[in-house]
Amino acid sequence: MSASLSYPIGQFTESQNITSEIITEWIDNIAELPAQMKAAVEGLSQEQLATPYRPDGWTIKQVINHVPDSHISSYMRFHWALTESNPMIKAYDEKAWAELPYHQNMPISVSLDLLTIVHQRWVYLLKSLSETDLEKTFVHPENGRTFTLKWTLGMYAWHGKHHLAHILNLKKRRSW
Repeated sequence: MSASLSYPIGQFTESQNITSEIITEWIDNIAELPAQMKAAVEGLSQEQLATPYRPDGWTIKQVINHVPDSHISSYMRFHWALTESNPMIKAYDEKAWAELPYHQNMPISVSLDLLTIVHQRWVYLLKSLSETDLEKTFVHPENGRTFTLKWTLGMYAWHGKHHLAHILNLKKRRSW
């Protein structure tokens, strides 16, 4: 399988010198994502929404449902790290969540609206954070690794663009 189908914008790499300009760019990426996702799927048929973005990959509909699930999780991780000392966060099985049966019948507008609301709140939170806040940490239970909120912000700015590219690249390949 082509790496470009799995990672169309490349894998996330953390910058060694994260400036205030980079932080602002990442916050802007998060703020802009809901409108970009809505535009990317506007006018797609149910058949198109049921198309995987790559062989053995999720369908567009699963991607649309996954992004708010994932970003709600990150939003919560920010709250835990800001209110507790290096907390152990809760992991989840994103593949199992993507396959939950109710997603098949739920209109994608529900997930797109949820993404919009979560991102509105998240952006308010992100814009309020100091440099000290962004250095706060949490521990991921699956690997025991400690992550800063600054790293997490960059990762989720990338994550949104990553999944948006899955949709846009499929549309381009299929001439939709």
